[in-house]
Amino acid sequence: MSPGPAPRSIACALVALLPLTACGTADDGPPETGSASRTAEGAFPVTIEHEFGSTTVEEEPERVVTLGVTDADAVLALDLVPVGNTGYTFYESGLGPWTDELVEGAELTRIDSDSEPNIEQIANLAPDLIIGVSAGFDEAVYESLSQIAPVVARPSGTAAYTVPRDEATEVIATALGRPEEGAALNEATDALVEQARAEYPEFEGLTGTAVLPYDGKYGAYLPGDARGRFLMSLGFVIPEAVTEQDSGDEFFVELSSERVDLLDGDLLLVMSDDEDFDITEGSSVFDTLDVVREDAVVTTTLDERGAVTYNSVLSVPYALEHLAPRIDEALS
Repeated sequence: MSPGPAPRSIACALVALLPLTACGTADDGPPETGSASRTAEGAFPVTIEHEFGSTTVEEEPERVVTLGVTDADAVLALDLVPVGNTGYTFYESGLGPWTDELVEGAELTRIDSDSEPNIEQIANLAPDLIIGVSAGFDEAVYESLSQIAPVVARPSGTAAYTVPRDEATEVIATALGRPEEGAALNEATDALVEQARAEYPEFEGLTGTAVLPYDGKYGAYLPGDARGRFLMSLGFVIPEAVTEQDSGDEFFVELSSERVDLLDGDLLLVMSDDEDFDITEGSSVFDTLDVVREDAVVTTTLDERGAVTYNSVLSVPYALEHLAPRIDEALS
């Protein structure tokens, strides 16, 4: 399997539609925390409505903390390196490999939790904006954070960790005074997704489930989750047997080993850190599934898992490059 384009190449391809964004070459210096202003005239002040009310950003932020697990990707795509960021635990820095060259040489600070962050640690970073669009903190934490800097939380009525990629990018770009660049990033990412759908038309209408094995159980991701959205973006449909279990309170359905029959379909995408992991080992019930009999089970690598899970304007190209051909091969 081809290693795919370098992270910097991916980023530059995405921002090709942004006339004010300069993608560096190998001779350029590393991106600095607080890049030169490209904010549209009159962009500030800007008020953003969210789950806990509204927040007004008075002027262009320069020191941004991202508390949403995927928020840093959108900020980095807009050429600003957060002074502090959280992220999923399977990356030590919280950032996937598609960001490597975008943060090279920058001083990074990992925030351990998005839902119960260390308030003192964040205050010591002296941010002028805190972004928590893909975060799980509650109103009490929001109030504490607001004593430090303006806080942009997830859109009202949206469950934690379920904000769609395009909406999250739009909110973050607006908060940074760059809404047109955010729209262009979304447009470029959508174009790559449509290109993949055109390349693999046979995916359209097939059933597929993304699943995470844990503690002897299985989490089947719903359409509102990034992993479910990735499959749907390629044309797959989440099986009705799974969506019928949705209580409306979670982003996945928990299945016992006795109910793995609900995972049956045309494709099973197993979220794993090791593509050699065998989800069927030790559980004979999998032998009854057509998807297993047809050998249509694709197990991710760590970075493929990360790319699908982050579902950002930077990670989606990585996921398409690496996973779409593997899915196609499994279904052939």
